[in-house]
Amino acid sequence: MPSRCSFRTKVAFDLVVRQQHAFCLLEAADIAVKRGIPRLTAVEFGVANGTGLMNICRIAERVTRETGVEFDVVGFDTGAGMPPPVDYRDHPDLYAEGDFPLQDSGQLRRRLPANARILLGEVAATVPEFLQSNPAPIGFVSIDLDYYSSTKDALRLLAAEDPSLYLPTTLMYVDDIQFREHNAFCGELLAVNEFNQEPHLRRITPYNFLRKRRIFTRALWVDQVFVAHILDHPARSVAAEPATRTRVLDNPYLAAV
Repeated sequence: MPSRCSFRTKVAFDLVVRQQHAFCLLEAADIAVKRGIPRLTAVEFGVANGTGLMNICRIAERVTRETGVEFDVVGFDTGAGMPPPVDYRDHPDLYAEGDFPLQDSGQLRRRLPANARILLGEVAATVPEFLQSNPAPIGFVSIDLDYYSSTKDALRLLAAEDPSLYLPTTLMYVDDIQFREHNAFCGELLAVNEFNQEPHLRRITPYNFLRKRRIFTRALWVDQVFVAHILDHPARSVAAEPATRTRVLDNPYLAAV
């Protein structure tokens, strides 16, 4: 009888429900292990009825068993569904006021593990409050807010003064970019592009060559994984490992007769 495959193998073969969460949480934990960070924060913007948040909690538990890195899980939501769209940038052709409400926050909170919580309210207010609460370094951020305006407010999460509040490369999942109507001039992608134009040392880019590294290269979620590069992080100003010798590249052509 074949032995059960490991959690890492399941993640590699996209066998964990919501593969994007599994990949990002495991990747973040592996980075934390290398940096000696024992605990991370995982954030979801756009909780709705909590399916994604509970999924993150369950996967985080499995990642902890695999890596030893523990997680605090934080969900941000208005609790009342989406606010009115501001203008065309919020895709009123796709989303409307009141969509995706959190119907029973009390029940969801009772079902969450002790390391998870929900912050209700407009993210423009709850994000600054959260940043002042001295959280564990942020390793993963899931953006599922649909609107440009809400996402723009949510990305203030990545603009804290202290760069050690993040992993030097913080994993991100940007959910609402896959439909034909989505584009770089509306919605979540516009918010990301404007964030990248601001005068700070934080930049959000697609995860380089991730599709080529995956076993199932046609999975759609791969194009929704991004990396927040914390360019002012102390780790990006020093060598990753102490230099014990000068690195030299071999040239086999010089030895050829």
